[in-house]
Amino acid sequence: MPSKKLLKKVSSKKRRMPKAYGKRKPCLVVLIPALNEERTIGSVIRAIPKKIQGMGKVLVLVVDDGSTDRTMQKARQARADKIVSHGVNKGLGIAFRTGIETALGMKADIIVNIDADGQFNPEDIEKIVAPIVAGKADVVTCSRFKKKALEPKMPAVKKFGNRLFTRMINFFTKSNFTDTQCGFRAYSKEAALRLNLFAKFTYTQETLIDLINKRMCIEGVACRVRGQREGQSRVVKSWYRYGIKALLIVVRTLRDYKPMMFFGGMGALLFGVGVIGVLYYWLFSPVPTPGWIVYGIGILLLLGFLLIMLALIADMLDRQRKIQEEILYKLRKKELEK
Repeated sequence: MPSKKLLKKVSSKKRRMPKAYGKRKPCLVVLIPALNEERTIGSVIRAIPKKIQGMGKVLVLVVDDGSTDRTMQKARQARADKIVSHGVNKGLGIAFRTGIETALGMKADIIVNIDADGQFNPEDIEKIVAPIVAGKADVVTCSRFKKKALEPKMPAVKKFGNRLFTRMINFFTKSNFTDTQCGFRAYSKEAALRLNLFAKFTYTQETLIDLINKRMCIEGVACRVRGQREGQSRVVKSWYRYGIKALLIVVRTLRDYKPMMFFGGMGALLFGVGVIGVLYYWLFSPVPTPGWIVYGIGILLLLGFLLIMLALIADMLDRQRKIQEEILYKLRKKELEK
C-alpha cells in the first residue's frame, strides 16, 4: 500500500486531490525512450503485461532518439503499438517530452515511463499505476532506496550522487522523497497535461520540481531493480559530467519556480555581509578603514540590493508564468477533447 505519510510531506502547500477512475477502465500507455538499445528493447516490450488490473487497454510506445543500430527494427518485431523516431539524437529530455505528447495523442489516461535497458521489471508496472487508479496520487515514482532490502548494488559514487540530489530537491521543495533520479514512473493524464519541461539532457529532477509546484500528489513505491545495466549508459557516460549537467538543470528549475528564494537568498546574503562589515569597522576598527575594504563593502551592499530588487521583479514575472501555464494547460486539454 502507498505511504500516506509521504503524501503529507511532499509539500507544505495544500495539494489538489486526484480522482479515482471508479468503474471506468483507463487506457495505459507504456512509454519507452530508446537510444541504441537493440540488445534489450525487444525483451522489455515483450515482458510488458498485456493485461493489468484496473486497466482497459495497454499500449506500448517507443520513442527512438536517433538510434544508429537496429533498435527500431527490434521494437517492430516485438510488436510495439507505436514507434516514433527523432531521426537524430536530441537528448533524453526531448525524447521524454515527445513521448508524453504522443501518448496523450493516443488517448492515454495513465502514462508509464520505463527504460529500454531492462533495469526495471515490467511486472512492477501494476504496482506503479495502482495509487493513480485508486485516486491516491497523480504521479508515482519507483524508489530504489525506500526499503533497505530492495536497494540495488551500485557504485558508491552513484549512490552518493543519488542521495545528494534527493536531499537537495527535498530541501528546496519541502518534500520527503527517497529517490528523485529514477525514471521508472507513472503519470496521470492530468499531470501529463500540466508538465512543462525544457531540459534536453534528462528530465527526472525537473519533472518532480515542476509537478510539486503545481500541487500534484506524488507517491513513491519501492521496487527491486538491477543496479547495473548491460554495457555503457547512454545518459551517464561520466558521473562527473552527469552531476554537473543535472545540477545545472536543478539550478535553472529552481530559478524559474523559486525566484524569490533563488535571487532573494543570494541578495540577502551579500547585503547582510556588507551590513556586518559596515557595523564592524564603524564600531570596532580603531584605525581608518583601508580603501579597498570600503570599496568591497560597498560592492557587497550594491550587489545585494540589486539582487533583492531582481528577486521582486522575478517574483512578479513568476505570477505571469503561472497564468501562462494555466492557459497552456487548458489549450492542451481542449485540443485533446477535439
